[in-house]
Amino acid sequence: MIRLLIADDQALVRGALSALLGLEPDIEVVADVGRGDEVVDAAIRASPDVALLDIEMPGLDGIAAASLLRERMPDCRVIMVTTFGRPGYLRRAMQAGASGFVVKDTPAAQLADAVRRVSQGLRVVDPSLAAESLTQGDSPLTERETDVLSVSRAGGSITDIAAILHLSEGTVRNHLSSIIGKTGGRNRADAARIAEDNGWLIG
Repeated sequence: MIRLLIADDQALVRGALSALLGLEPDIEVVADVGRGDEVVDAAIRASPDVALLDIEMPGLDGIAAASLLRERMPDCRVIMVTTFGRPGYLRRAMQAGASGFVVKDTPAAQLADAVRRVSQGLRVVDPSLAAESLTQGDSPLTERETDVLSVSRAGGSITDIAAILHLSEGTVRNHLSSIIGKTGGRNRADAARIAEDNGWLIG
């Protein structure tokens, strides 16, 4: 039996995945959680072979959870599941150690097959997303620029962003100017939208 952990913040989706995959004769759902920061503890308790993680979750996003899971339980393989098939997400998920990446509208039979293949040590990636990922480069933003853009999405002032990130207001302005230039956005809100669409920011 393949022991499976499911993490998704939408209870309906989580329940449906558990029910569908639990019907498979060789898959047993041993844990399900609704927050990213609950993944590692649940995995330590349940000892899954494979973890199916949503990307956008409260507490900790799925990619960060996958990275932590890789550190704490390196034998547990990870498949990322997302509503948004963004190439930037795929690159970041693979860098975090994920073995699979599928979108949520993947048919149940294909999802079950992905769980089996990943449990055998194979990689499974949505083919259209893989092709799109090859045509797009990595994020043009530096790590600090990504931090600034992430905080700026809340709509705070330059002063607010500077206080949260412990930067000077001038430094924040310089970063925002650079971000807008690199993304081609009209303003910081547009830059954030472009970055999210490309998977450079987790929405």
